[in-house]
Parts: sequence; C-alpha cells; structure tokens
Amino acid sequence: MSTPPYGPPPQQPPAGPPPGQPPHGGPPPGQPPYGAPPPGQPPYGYGPQPLSSADERTWALVAHLGPPVLALLTLGLLGFLTPLLIWLFLRDRSAYVGDQAKESLNFQITLLIGYVIGWITVLMLVGFVILFAVWVASIVFAILAAVAVNRHEPYRYPINIRFLS
Repeated sequence: MSTPPYGPPPQQPPAGPPPGQPPHGGPPPGQPPYGAPPPGQPPYGYGPQPLSSADERTWALVAHLGPPVLALLTLGLLGFLTPLLIWLFLRDRSAYVGDQAKESLNFQITLLIGYVIGWITVLMLVGFVILFAVWVASIVFAILAAVAVNRHEPYRYPINIRFLS
C-alpha cells in the first residue's frame, strides 16, 4: 500500500486559452459571437417577412393565371399545383395571397372534377365537349380573377366548391 504524498497537489495549468486570446474555435476579440446575425438584421428565429403590395399582387396573379397554363400543358390534370404551392409557401407571409391562392386552389379542384368527368366520357364523344367547356371556363374565370387581383381586390369564383375554407 502506498500512502499519498504530503503537501499541496502539483500545480496544473488552467483549462482554456491563455489570457487575452480567444477561446478555441471562438471569434476574435471584439467580434460578435458566431451565429449572430449581421448588424442591422433581425435576430434569428423571427418569422417570415410580410410581402410588399407589389409582391402580393404578383403572387395573386400567378395563383390565378398559372393554373390554366399548367392545365393546358398537362391535359387538365395538374392545374391545381400552382395555387397549392403558393398557398403552402406564402400564406404565412400575406393573408391576401393566402386567401387568393386558396380560392384558386378550390376552383382548380372543382375544375379537376370536370376534367376527370370529361376524360371518362371522352369515348362517348361528349367528353371532348366537356373538356373544352371546362378549359374555356378556366380561362375566362382566370382572366376575371386577374383583373380583380390587379386592382388588389379579392376575387371569388362564381362556380366553386370550397374544399378549403
């Protein structure tokens, strides 16, 4: 058995960098800590910034005019994607854009029902008439909606099933 030595324990250097030097991996003296936002910017963790009036108008126009173009390119089946994406990503930044995208999305889902009925009945030749009528309705109402949102007014489609309220 050994006995502990007498006297004070041996001196060990203090943990950390020498005085006056930055800690290991830290910023140089006088600089803000890493992860801090640049001067003049809001601190991290704040919500999304609201859209300007011009941006609101632009995104509302895209929500109403994008679907007929996409529907034309995809035979009527994917026109709902434009307002869906705008509603999902911008509804927190602008109540107006969220409302208009939701209104357009409801209308596009209503039109999708018409397109599906048209494609099912296309073998009876009446389907072509239904498809054409649904597409023309989408163009006419999209133009009416675009005129309204360009004046920054809310637009409600007259023929619309409101799946999202």
